[in-house]
Amino acid sequence: MKILLVEDDDGAASVLKNTLTEHHYLVDLATDGQAGLSLAQAFAYDLILLDVVLPKLDGIRFCRQLRYGKNDTPILLLTALDSSTSKVIGLDAGANDYLVKPFDTNELLARIRALVRRGSPARSSVIEVRNLKLDSSSCRVSCNGELLHLTAKEYTLLELLLRNSHRIFSQSLLLEYLWSSDEKIPLENTVRTHIKTLRQKLKQTGADGLIETVYGLGYRLKLGKNEVKHQPVVMLRSQDDTSDSVTSTQPQISSSLAALWERFKPQYESRITVLESAIKSLVAGTLTQGERQQSVGEAHLLVGSLGSFGFAEASRLCREIEQIFRDEAKFSEELEHLLQLVVALRQELERPTTTSEPPAEKKTTVKQQLQMLIVDNDVQLGEQLIKEATIWGIQARAATNITQARDAIARKCPDVVLLDLCFDGLAQNGLNLLAELTTRNQNLPVLVFTAVEDFANRVKVARLGVTFLSKPALPASVLATVTQMLQQSKVVQAKILIVDDDPQMLDILRTILAPWGFILTLLDNPQHFWTTLEVTNPDLLILDIEMPNLSGIDLCRVVRNDPHWSELPVLFLSAHSDIETVTGVFVAGADDYVSKPVLGPELIARVLNRLERTFIFRKLAETDVLTGIANRRKSIQELTRLLHLAQRQGQPMCFIILDFDHFNQVNNKYGHDAGDRVLSRFGALLLQTFRSEDMVGRWGGEEFVVGLYNATRLQSKARLTELLEIMRQQEFTSVSGEKFQVTFSGGISQYPADGRDLQALYQTADVALYAAKAKGRNQIVSS
Repeated sequence: MKILLVEDDDGAASVLKNTLTEHHYLVDLATDGQAGLSLAQAFAYDLILLDVVLPKLDGIRFCRQLRYGKNDTPILLLTALDSSTSKVIGLDAGANDYLVKPFDTNELLARIRALVRRGSPARSSVIEVRNLKLDSSSCRVSCNGELLHLTAKEYTLLELLLRNSHRIFSQSLLLEYLWSSDEKIPLENTVRTHIKTLRQKLKQTGADGLIETVYGLGYRLKLGKNEVKHQPVVMLRSQDDTSDSVTSTQPQISSSLAALWERFKPQYESRITVLESAIKSLVAGTLTQGERQQSVGEAHLLVGSLGSFGFAEASRLCREIEQIFRDEAKFSEELEHLLQLVVALRQELERPTTTSEPPAEKKTTVKQQLQMLIVDNDVQLGEQLIKEATIWGIQARAATNITQARDAIARKCPDVVLLDLCFDGLAQNGLNLLAELTTRNQNLPVLVFTAVEDFANRVKVARLGVTFLSKPALPASVLATVTQMLQQSKVVQAKILIVDDDPQMLDILRTILAPWGFILTLLDNPQHFWTTLEVTNPDLLILDIEMPNLSGIDLCRVVRNDPHWSELPVLFLSAHSDIETVTGVFVAGADDYVSKPVLGPELIARVLNRLERTFIFRKLAETDVLTGIANRRKSIQELTRLLHLAQRQGQPMCFIILDFDHFNQVNNKYGHDAGDRVLSRFGALLLQTFRSEDMVGRWGGEEFVVGLYNATRLQSKARLTELLEIMRQQEFTSVSGEKFQVTFSGGISQYPADGRDLQALYQTADVALYAAKAKGRNQIVSS
C-alpha cells in the first residue's frame, strides 16, 4: 500500500517513515504543503498522512484544494492542535480522520487500516488462498503452517496481487506501486526478477503456479473459483487508469449494458425455459438427443453472454449445466443437482444490479492552425522557436514563468505545450505545472524541453506519460518532434471486424468497444466473412470459436493462408479455456485469446495492446516518414486490393496521380527544408480530405497517388478540385522569412474504361497529368 506523508518536522517524518516502512507500507515524503499537493495530484496513493501546520500551504487548505479537484484519497490529519474547533475545521475541509500528537504507533497503524477499509469493501487483514495465508496486521506469510521468509518488496508484491486477484499489473505499474518517489527507480527487468524469486519461494513451500503471466499485459493471480477467502478487491486509484472494477455482492454493469440487459432479458429467459423443458423431459424419461444437443448449445451461449452482462455467478451456473448435459452418463446421478442449478440461475438473474458509467466517447476536431505554448524563461530561445513554428505552420506564443503559463492556458488552451522544468533554479516548479497539465488536461500533448538531466526527474516525467527532449537542440529538431507528437496524439479510428453467431454477444461487444471510438463491423453469419473482410479492410479481427458450418479456427486459417491478410491480428473469444482449445487457436494463427464471459476492461486492454503493436510495426514498414501517408510499397498493395474489389463487385475505381508544379524551383530558391515542409503539409491535407477507405500514398519526390473505390471520374474530379482550392490558400514561410505558395496538377483514370490493371491505369493517368501541365498547370484533367 502506498502512503503520502506530508510533514515538515524532519525528525518526526523520519520516525513515521521508518515505522511505516517496517510494516511494508510504501512511503513518499513531502516537507511542505505545496509539494505534497503536487504529489497527491500527480500520483495515486492509498492514504495521505497530513500535518496541519505546514509551510507554503497548510493542511486545511491542502484538504480543500485536493477535494476541489475531485480527489477522494483518504486523509488522516496529524497535529498537536487538540481543540474541538480544530478537529471540526479539519474534518469539514475534507479529512477523513484526525489524530492528535503525540500518538501511539499502534493506534496510528490501526487508524490507517480502518481508513483503508472504509475506502474499499470489507478489507480483511487475513487472506487465505489455497494453502497460503497472509496476515497484514503482523506482516507474516505462511504456507501449510510454514513461515515464508520474504523481502519487503516480495511481501508488498504478493499482497498487492492477493488483494487485487482480478487485476492485471503491467511491469511499469508494479514499479510505481513497489518503489517510492525518493528511491532509485530500477529497470523493468527488476520486476521480472522479483516475480521469479517470489515464484521460487512459493513453489518451495507448495504454492506453485499462483502467479500467472498474461502475455503482453503483465501479471495477475491465477485462481480457480472461490479460492480467495475474505478477499474483496481493493480499488487502486490512478490518474490514468479508472477502468478497474470493484467486486460487489451485486452484479455491476454500465448503464448502457443495463439498458441492453433489459432489452435482451426476455430472450435469455426463454433460453433458460429451454433448459427447464429439457430437464422435465429428462425427469419423464423422454429427453431426445436433439433436445440434449439444444440444451448444450443454449447453456454454452449463456456462459459467455450472462458473464459479459456482469452476472458472473449465473455464468458459472450455466457452465455446470452445460457440462452435465454434455455427459449423458451423469444424467441420472446429477438430476437433482441440475434442478438446483436451474432454480439458482433464475434467482441470480432476478437480483438487482448496480450500474457504472462507461468512458465518454472521445471526439476530435480539426483546427485550421495549430497553437503551441512555449513555457521557458529563456526569452531568446523562445523567439527562435516562435519563428521556427511559423515556418512549420504553427502559431506559437511564449510564457516566461509559471504564472504566465497558467493564465495563458486558462485564456485559451493550446494544442501542444513545450515546457522547461527549471524555473527559479528548481526543477520541481516545472514538475508541479506538468502534474497540473496532465491531471486536468489529459488529452493535451506536452513536450518537456529542458537541460535538467537528473534521472529521477526523467522517471517522474515518464510516469506522467510525457515526452522528454534534452537541451540543447536546434529549433527545427524541436518542431519536428512537436509535429510528430501532434500526429501521434490524433485518435486513430481503428476498424474492427467481429464475427460471432450470437447477435446478443455482438451487441455486448459493441457496447463495450464503441465508446472507445472504434469503427465496428458486426457479422453473425460466417458464410459472408470473406466478402465483409475485403469491403471493410479491418485493422483487427475478433472471432468466436464455435459457430455453425464454419468455426473461428477455419476463418483464421483462411486469413493466415492469404498473402494479403496473413499479417492481420486475430483475437479469439471462447467459453472454453482448456489447454486443447487454447493450443488449437494459437496453432491456427491466433495472436491473442480472451475467455468468455468477456470482461470489459480486459477486452479493451487486449484490443488496445494488439492495435498499438500493429500500428507501430505498420508505421515503420508502410508509412512515408515525411508525409505520414502510405509509402510506395504499401500503396501498391492497397491499390491492387481496391482494384480486385472493384472487379468482383462490378464497381468503378479511379486512379489519380498528383504532382507539384515547379517544385524544383521551391527547393532551389527556398531550400530543401522548406520543400520538406510543403510535402509534409500536403500529406496532412490528403489525410483530411479523403475517407479512411480511400488510398493516399507518396511514390517518391513530389509524386503522390490516390485510389478511390466506387467513384467515377466526375466525382473524383470534384473532390480533387476542392483539394486544389485548399492548397491555393496555403502559405509557406522560408527560413529567411520569405513567404511563398505552391500549386499542383493531377491526372485521373478510371477502371474499367481506361484499363483493367494497375499499370494500364497508371499510364492513362500519367497522360492526363501531362495534359494538365501543358494547359498551364494548377488544374485537374481526367482521361
